Amino acid sequence: MKRVTGIGGVFFKANDPKALAEWYRKHLGLEVEEWGGVAFRWKTADNPTGTGSTVWSPFKDDTTYFAPSTASFMVNYRVQDLHAVLSALREEGCSVEDKVEESEYGKFGWVMDPEGNKLELWQPPEGQ
Repeated sequence: MKRVTGIGGVFFKANDPKALAEWYRKHLGLEVEEWGGVAFRWKTADNPTGTGSTVWSPFKDDTTYFAPSTASFMVNYRVQDLHAVLSALREEGCSVEDKVEESEYGKFGWVMDPEGNKLELWQPPEGQ
Protein backbone atom coordinates (compact mmCIF):
# COMPACT_ATOMS: atom_id res chain seq x y z
CA MET A 1 0.00 0.00 0.00
CA LYS A 2 1.27 3.42 -0.94
CA ARG A 3 1.10 5.76 2.06
CA VAL A 4 2.07 9.42 1.59
CA THR A 5 1.89 10.66 -2.00
CA GLY A 6 2.86 14.29 -1.45
CA ILE A 7 2.50 17.40 0.67
CA GLY A 8 -1.08 18.64 0.81
CA GLY A 9 -0.35 21.72 2.85
CA VAL A 10 1.84 23.60 5.27
CA PHE A 11 0.03 25.34 8.11
CA PHE A 12 1.63 27.56 10.74
CA LYS A 13 0.67 29.89 13.54
CA ALA A 14 1.04 33.65 13.20
CA ASN A 15 0.35 36.59 15.51
CA ASP A 16 -1.45 38.38 12.67
CA PRO A 17 -2.21 35.95 9.81
CA LYS A 18 -3.63 38.66 7.50
CA ALA A 19 -0.63 40.97 7.90
CA LEU A 20 1.79 38.08 7.50
CA ALA A 21 0.00 36.84 4.37
CA GLU A 22 0.17 40.39 2.98
CA TRP A 23 3.95 40.44 3.61
CA TYR A 24 4.32 37.18 1.67
CA ARG A 25 2.14 38.58 -1.13
CA LYS A 26 4.10 41.82 -1.37
CA HIS A 27 7.63 40.49 -0.95
CA LEU A 28 7.47 36.94 -2.31
CA GLY A 29 4.65 37.30 -4.81
CA LEU A 30 2.33 34.71 -3.27
CA GLU A 31 -1.19 34.97 -4.64
CA VAL A 32 -3.04 35.01 -1.32
CA GLU A 33 -6.71 34.17 -1.79
CA GLU A 34 -9.69 35.62 0.13
CA TRP A 35 -9.67 32.72 2.60
CA GLY A 36 -6.17 33.79 3.69
CA GLY A 37 -3.89 31.21 2.09
CA VAL A 38 -2.41 30.08 -1.20
CA ALA A 39 -3.15 26.98 -3.27
CA PHE A 40 -0.16 25.98 -5.40
CA ARG A 41 -1.55 23.94 -8.31
CA TRP A 42 0.57 21.23 -9.92
CA LYS A 43 0.62 18.42 -12.47
CA THR A 44 2.03 14.89 -12.24
CA ALA A 45 1.87 11.76 -14.36
CA ASP A 46 -1.02 10.62 -12.14
CA ASN A 47 -2.64 14.05 -12.35
CA PRO A 48 -2.13 15.35 -15.93
CA THR A 49 -4.92 17.94 -15.60
CA GLY A 50 -3.14 19.68 -12.73
CA THR A 51 -6.14 19.63 -10.41
CA GLY A 52 -3.98 18.82 -7.37
CA SER A 53 -2.61 21.48 -5.08
CA THR A 54 -0.48 22.18 -2.04
CA VAL A 55 -1.90 24.72 0.40
CA TRP A 56 0.09 27.33 2.34
CA SER A 57 -1.90 28.90 5.16
CA PRO A 58 -1.17 30.94 8.30
CA PHE A 59 -3.48 30.31 11.27
CA LYS A 60 -4.17 32.63 14.20
CA ASP A 61 -1.62 31.98 16.96
CA ASP A 62 -4.31 30.87 19.42
CA THR A 63 -5.76 28.17 17.10
CA THR A 64 -6.53 24.83 18.69
CA TYR A 65 -6.50 23.07 15.31
CA PHE A 66 -2.95 21.76 15.90
CA ALA A 67 -3.79 20.47 19.42
CA PRO A 68 -2.71 18.48 21.27
CA SER A 69 0.59 19.42 19.62
CA THR A 70 2.26 22.54 20.99
CA ALA A 71 4.21 23.04 17.74
CA SER A 72 3.64 26.23 15.77
CA PHE A 73 3.15 24.29 12.53
CA MET A 74 1.36 21.31 11.05
CA VAL A 75 2.09 19.51 7.79
CA ASN A 76 -0.74 17.98 5.77
CA TYR A 77 0.27 14.87 3.82
CA ARG A 78 -1.69 13.55 0.83
CA VAL A 79 -2.66 9.86 0.93
CA GLN A 80 -4.52 7.60 -1.51
CA ASP A 81 -6.56 5.60 1.03
CA LEU A 82 -6.94 7.40 4.35
CA HIS A 83 -8.74 4.61 6.20
CA ALA A 84 -6.13 2.02 5.16
CA VAL A 85 -3.23 4.26 6.23
CA LEU A 86 -4.87 5.06 9.59
CA SER A 87 -5.54 1.37 10.19
CA ALA A 88 -1.91 0.47 9.41
CA LEU A 89 -0.63 3.23 11.72
CA ARG A 90 -2.85 1.97 14.55
CA GLU A 91 -1.55 -1.58 14.03
CA GLU A 92 2.00 -0.23 14.23
CA GLY A 93 1.26 1.40 17.60
CA CYS A 94 1.11 5.01 16.43
CA SER A 95 -1.01 7.59 18.25
CA VAL A 96 -3.91 8.09 15.81
CA GLU A 97 -6.96 10.26 16.52
CA ASP A 98 -10.24 8.34 16.49
CA LYS A 99 -12.14 10.87 14.39
CA VAL A 100 -12.09 11.17 10.61
CA GLU A 101 -13.66 14.18 8.91
CA GLU A 102 -15.25 13.77 5.49
CA SER A 103 -16.46 16.70 3.39
CA GLU A 104 -16.46 18.00 -0.16
CA TYR A 105 -12.75 18.77 0.42
CA GLY A 106 -11.90 15.11 1.02
CA LYS A 107 -11.18 12.91 4.02
CA PHE A 108 -8.99 14.04 6.92
CA GLY A 109 -7.33 12.11 9.76
CA TRP A 110 -4.59 12.91 12.27
CA VAL A 111 -1.62 11.19 13.86
CA MET A 112 1.01 12.37 16.35
CA ASP A 113 4.68 11.72 15.62
CA PRO A 114 7.03 10.56 18.43
CA GLU A 115 8.07 14.17 19.17
CA GLY A 116 4.49 15.38 19.67
CA ASN A 117 3.91 17.00 16.28
CA LYS A 118 0.38 16.59 14.93
CA LEU A 119 0.30 15.48 11.29
CA GLU A 120 -2.78 15.78 9.11
CA LEU A 121 -3.44 13.05 6.56
CA TRP A 122 -5.67 14.01 3.63
CA GLN A 123 -7.30 11.92 0.97
CA PRO A 124 -8.35 14.45 -1.69
CA PRO A 125 -11.68 14.09 -3.46
CA GLU A 126 -11.64 11.93 -6.59
CA GLY A 127 -9.88 13.74 -9.45
CA GLN A 128 -7.68 15.90 -7.27
